[in-house]
Amino acid sequence: MVTLTLIQGVVNTFVIFLARVVGYIVDTVVLRNERGFGIGYYLTVLVAEIIFGVLATIIVATFSRRREFRADAGSAQLLGSREPMIMALARLGNIEPGDLPKSAQMAGITARPSVSSLFRSHPPIEARIAALQNRPVR
Repeated sequence: MVTLTLIQGVVNTFVIFLARVVGYIVDTVVLRNERGFGIGYYLTVLVAEIIFGVLATIIVATFSRRREFRADAGSAQLLGSREPMIMALARLGNIEPGDLPKSAQMAGITARPSVSSLFRSHPPIEARIAALQNRPVR
């Protein structure tokens, strides 16, 4: 979780920095404003921060999904067998979405595959089980 927090902070820093660079370029080069920051700068920064923020969310969610796969593999390694972890995930997968706590639904744990899967913090349970089944036994 500490690593995820640090990644989020670094990515957000880049979002703000790059948005201001784009805003400056638009304001001085495109709009040819030479007297401080004009309305073009502020509007461009606002739009760029939204766009870059969405891209940053995709990056952080991708890291989070990869972390989940590594956590599953690590627990299987600690247990000495992948079967208990596969059984636990299968049991979670059989629970109806309405039965999970709202916090789990908001984290995207039970979401269906779609474009919004880029923004999910957790991979589908079926993908997690498949990754464990394809993992070599140690």
